[in-house]
Amino acid sequence: MPDTARSKRSLPAVLLGFLLSVGLASGQTVLAQDDPAASEGSESQTGVPYAFPMSGPFDAAGVEIENSQEIADWFRSAHADAAAEAFRHWDEEEEITAVCATCHSGEGFRDYHGLDGSEAGVVNGPISTGGVVDCGTCHDAGLNDVTEVVFPSGLRHPVQGVEASCMTCHQGRTSGTQVSEAVAGHALDTPNPDLRFINPHYATAAATWLGGYAGSGYHYEGRTYAGRFFHAPPVASCNSCHDPHTLEVAFEPCQTCHLADSPQAIRIARQSYDGSGDTTKGIRSDIEANAATLLDMVKAYATEVVGAPIIYDGSRYPYFFADANGDGAIDQTADGPTAYAAWTPRSLRAAYNWKLVTADPGNYAHNPVYMLQLLYDSIVDLGEPLGVDVEAMGLRR
Repeated sequence: MPDTARSKRSLPAVLLGFLLSVGLASGQTVLAQDDPAASEGSESQTGVPYAFPMSGPFDAAGVEIENSQEIADWFRSAHADAAAEAFRHWDEEEEITAVCATCHSGEGFRDYHGLDGSEAGVVNGPISTGGVVDCGTCHDAGLNDVTEVVFPSGLRHPVQGVEASCMTCHQGRTSGTQVSEAVAGHALDTPNPDLRFINPHYATAAATWLGGYAGSGYHYEGRTYAGRFFHAPPVASCNSCHDPHTLEVAFEPCQTCHLADSPQAIRIARQSYDGSGDTTKGIRSDIEANAATLLDMVKAYATEVVGAPIIYDGSRYPYFFADANGDGAIDQTADGPTAYAAWTPRSLRAAYNWKLVTADPGNYAHNPVYMLQLLYDSIVDLGEPLGVDVEAMGLRR
């Protein structure tokens, strides 16, 4: 009898489970069978709370996510593009080298800053591929404890919160200091096989923004350079202009002070820097024109002064390649294209500045003055052995 009684008492529980699986999914209320109110059949009958969730299937679209728009914006941005070269470059190795992982993996970024409990300032070994610049890269609570970011020049720049994420990954990998050290003690116009192109890396917005203060470019002796580009007071951080999730630039605030139909059309000066005399176009045009002039002079210097023609190919590293016979085609060996190896101190520092300027597509907004200074000084320096009268070209610093 005891066992039979126990079985009878357990029956409602079985029925309750069954009803939960087939009834609650359709919105029915299930009452406990041993609830006195249930047996009375009165209007006071109420459902007894059940600890387990309703059985599925659930409608995912019906689940409210408060930050769904931000997630959608991020998902469509370059930071989340898992198919991009920035995140696929290490697929064959199946791991991202430590020196690259800081900015090419959210996991590597947290490792570098010690947000995962590891030692800060270094990535502890390679990081698995497959990651992107994820939510935790910018929203980790530990970022509040990161108070400074170290730049390649050695500058320790103070930061607050998410600014640490932007500054860490958009500062480039080298600075003018590395260039100065590489060319020190070498004859200015003598090719040196020990010299190799020094790449400032990509998307160097933070390095551009801080200008001469960060020492990102090669600074010629006796010249002074603009420091951090201080814009209007409301524009004091990366997020002042860039949406943190889409990464797009909000142009409307610019129109408060600038009369233009796009950021690229904004001009910050009443004088021409590229010798055209045209001050109706955006300052970006002056920067692009002078950058083109500098690259042409780097090529002319290689051919006429060094006697070793050079070709630039931005689609493959190390970008500058040999063209020994001057036929306009990159020299090839069994191992592939031949990297340029006839650098002189003069050509190396000019090419470095050119690459730094062109590596930041937003240079005209981040620090146009510094960009124009680097270009002008590099052009003047190359113009000396080439016999080019830069003043006659109408260029300005």
